[in-house]
Amino acid sequence: MKKYFFLFLLSLFVISCDKDDEDCNCGIITDDEIDGDCYSLTIRNECSNNYETFCFDEDVWFDNYIGDEFCVTNVDSW
Repeated sequence: MKKYFFLFLLSLFVISCDKDDEDCNCGIITDDEIDGDCYSLTIRNECSNNYETFCFDEDVWFDNYIGDEFCVTNVDSW
């Protein structure tokens, strides 16, 4: 019984650590704007609660809405 309890605690620890590393480029869209050729989305990071604004092409901008979860894959965590 003790082995199972220890294994359960160990698995919770591993799962909780992995989430932080994987999802720190994701957040909630809080604002969207068009400024010339820049279709921007402002995103609140789920890990740090920092806000960052990114420019995307029209297709990405048009398919995502304020309040949606969005991940930016080609940048470091902000």
